[in-house]
Amino acid sequence: MMMPALRLLLLLLALAIARCAAEPPQRERAALRAFLAGTPHERALAWNASTPACAWVGVTCDAANATVVQLRLPGVGLVGRVPQGTLGALRGLRVLSLRANRLFGDVPGDLFSLPELRALFLQGNLFSGALPPDVAKLTALEHLALSHNNLSGAIPFALNGLAGLHSLRLDGNRFSGSLPSLTLPLLEFFNVSYNQLNGSIPTSLSRFPPESFAGNLQLCGKPLNRSCEPFFPGSPEPSPGTPPDGGGGHSLPVPQRRKKKLSGAAVAAIAVGAGAAALLALVLLVACAAVSRRRQANGEGAKATAATPRGLTPPSTASGELGELTSTTSKEIAAAAAAAAGAERSRLVFVGKGAGYSFDLEDLLRASAEVLGKGSVGTSYKAALEEGATVVVKRLKEVAASRREFSGHLDSLGKVEHRNLLPVRGYYFSKDEKLLVCDYVPAGSLSAMLHGSRGTGRTTMDWDARMRAALSAARGVAHLHAEHSLAHGNVKSSNLLIRPDPDAAALSDYCLHQLFAPSSVRPNAGGYRAPELVDTRRPTFKSDVYALGVLFLELLTGKPPGTASVDGDGAVDLPRWVQSVVREEWTAEVFDAELVRLGGGAEEEMVALLQVAMSCVATAPDARPDTADVVRMVEEIGSGHGRTTKEESEGRGASEEERSRGTPPAGTTP
Repeated sequence: MMMPALRLLLLLLALAIARCAAEPPQRERAALRAFLAGTPHERALAWNASTPACAWVGVTCDAANATVVQLRLPGVGLVGRVPQGTLGALRGLRVLSLRANRLFGDVPGDLFSLPELRALFLQGNLFSGALPPDVAKLTALEHLALSHNNLSGAIPFALNGLAGLHSLRLDGNRFSGSLPSLTLPLLEFFNVSYNQLNGSIPTSLSRFPPESFAGNLQLCGKPLNRSCEPFFPGSPEPSPGTPPDGGGGHSLPVPQRRKKKLSGAAVAAIAVGAGAAALLALVLLVACAAVSRRRQANGEGAKATAATPRGLTPPSTASGELGELTSTTSKEIAAAAAAAAGAERSRLVFVGKGAGYSFDLEDLLRASAEVLGKGSVGTSYKAALEEGATVVVKRLKEVAASRREFSGHLDSLGKVEHRNLLPVRGYYFSKDEKLLVCDYVPAGSLSAMLHGSRGTGRTTMDWDARMRAALSAARGVAHLHAEHSLAHGNVKSSNLLIRPDPDAAALSDYCLHQLFAPSSVRPNAGGYRAPELVDTRRPTFKSDVYALGVLFLELLTGKPPGTASVDGDGAVDLPRWVQSVVREEWTAEVFDAELVRLGGGAEEEMVALLQVAMSCVATAPDARPDTADVVRMVEEIGSGHGRTTKEESEGRGASEEERSRGTPPAGTTP
């Protein structure tokens, strides 16, 4: 009787041990929760007590789920000081990434007690104070990144204790003093640019490129193109055996004393030089007095300007800024500019449901990229991130909007949610680059499905799939018009992305025209542009309807706009070509030969969609239907083929309700 009980006891003990092994120690879990509770954050991380810590966002455990080995929280909006006694409890931690947040204060001291830490990424924050010599306690460290913070003081010589260090980034801070001679045999990347360092570059660091030392105006020696002057005027040049940085215990060269008496000629020369110096000083004094009087007069003029009536503001209003700049040293300005530039480079802003992503700009730069295509507003790239996510990054060109306008507009687009509109996930703005981040749709676009690789082995897009694509496009545009009072501005088949759900094809690149100057933007590039846009160049609700009509014709004919021709020897506009064929009563010649070959008894629906398309591409904007009417007409065509589901009927009711509330005037810019 005792044996079964003993077996049961052993089984329960084994289960308890297995359960403990599948979850990090309670001490680590509590440390993570204490860190999150003590650090304000803009994005919810969903660290729920009911789920295992190893499943939390940014937390990675070892294979046995016995300890936390990685904590990656880049760009999640962490603000404030890192609570002491929290992250230092993660004794098995190997990688810690808190970059691109707004953490400030000293670099947390308990991080230097992590024996297994191999990579520490704290760049792009607001840490200040000195880098303590205790950093040498991280004997396993291979990568240290503290760039673009507000760290100051000397770079500690104790860094020599990190014998396994492969990369060291201290750029964009306020480090001062001379560079220590770092003899780290494995160091492959080194950067201390844009600090306030001075003196000569140690021989042990001269193997790195000039960019590693840029922005330190008082650094000299190899590899910079600035030779180091002797410490005292008249000092002899250092002997070949003397290190240029004075390292290794060698003292600075001392000037030799002259024992010979001065000659009469030398005395006369000194007297003449002294007289010239006195005269020069007098001239400078007079010049300074004149400048002072001029500044005083300018100050009175500024007071008079302040009394100028509204509407007569002088063209320049930078006098206040100039006054602030003159009270700041050039070193402080350079350091502030470098810190601002670093923060700007690492500022990737997520909008809408893009807050679920946990990558930043540096992750994008490291991602493997593939060019998907070049459109009228920029080039699109497929970026496969190290964390496993895949996104599309659109590199916008010729953006005319200011930073505030750009951010405000993209923030509003992040609130657009509809199954037939590809959501905007994030954006990046700098002086030289403007990026847009969206979801990646593997199936590709309608254009690729219709026109790509025609021939053997290719599956023709059947009529049902084409009707669903037409309805998806119409619903997406109608939602923009009715719910957000926005014109899409770039409706075309390459911007309609096909999803596994045939009713969820999604339009991309919407409402971006507001970011460009009227002279540079090319809305509806190709044959989708409404005739009236040749002059105004600003898309309207009615120009969107025209583009939808061209898209319908493309689905019906199988021909991309701008390439259809009457006799094969010249490209003409697709709507004009269709009109000419219908006028000659050759309507059957309009439809895609591959579509006709499939059959299926959809001829009546094809003719009905052709009639809708022709009404959409009417030359006069007022003659075109509203998007709500387009959705209703396409749904009615599909209902005859059993395509109108309960959801579609509810959508049609919503469209009619939107029409009853009224839409913006026809042909007007929203």
